[in-house]
Amino acid sequence: MLALAGCSAQDTAALRRLGLPEAASVQAPAIGSLWIGTWVAAASIGIFVWGLIGWAVIRYRTDTNEMPKQNRYNLPMEIFYTIAPFVVIGVLFYYTILAQNTVTAESEKPDVTVNVVGYKWSWAFNYKAAQNPAVGQDVFDIGTIQVIPDLYLPVDKSVRFNLSSPDVNHSFWVPAFYEKRDVIPGRNNSIEITPNKIGVYRGKCAELCGTYHQSMLFEVHVVSQADYEAHLKELAAKGQVGEARGPANADPQGSSKIYQGEQVGER
Repeated sequence: MLALAGCSAQDTAALRRLGLPEAASVQAPAIGSLWIGTWVAAASIGIFVWGLIGWAVIRYRTDTNEMPKQNRYNLPMEIFYTIAPFVVIGVLFYYTILAQNTVTAESEKPDVTVNVVGYKWSWAFNYKAAQNPAVGQDVFDIGTIQVIPDLYLPVDKSVRFNLSSPDVNHSFWVPAFYEKRDVIPGRNNSIEITPNKIGVYRGKCAELCGTYHQSMLFEVHVVSQADYEAHLKELAAKGQVGEARGPANADPQGSSKIYQGEQVGER
């Protein structure tokens, strides 16, 4: 208690989350509650087992080498340790399904759609014109192995991420959203998030995708609707219009480049 009293408010809050970052989406609390509940269940079972071990050590301690009476079986005990794991698994499974249904739910018409392309070794973010009347055309932001791209999202708006890859498996992960989704060649995955806290958050690839996996970083900017629209207009003004499908779009000259030994260009 004295040690905890010396912690700052931020440290205390982090301890209560058991290592999770501060949540920044509507869907995150479902995962957070499951995380905390699982740890509580594991700790409760651990304390119970340690208690039984301690009781047996103290109750049956002896100064002699005489062996205690041996029983071939104890029917009530065997029934208990057969049924108990199924009860624990059943409860955890039930709450896992509830959390899963919350975080995988997708609306028929999300407020924003972003087509995300993960490729060797960065990300492309395509903002669709149909939901961006302020711009009136598709615009994109794209990174390279040297340049971390930015992903802008309006606060309190549902965002559908359509995920694809032209090369190898990646995984789209923003830790503050408590969710990730695999990005697999030939398979179109999607994830829907409603960010609810303005700020800048780290994003990364959560799949060991290859040589420069560590370079697959991006920054998520959760901003007001006005700032979001202003950013899209800025992308359009830079000429970043249309849809980026891979590293060729990162080269304004349209020619191939060499990024630390990895040749990229038109595909």
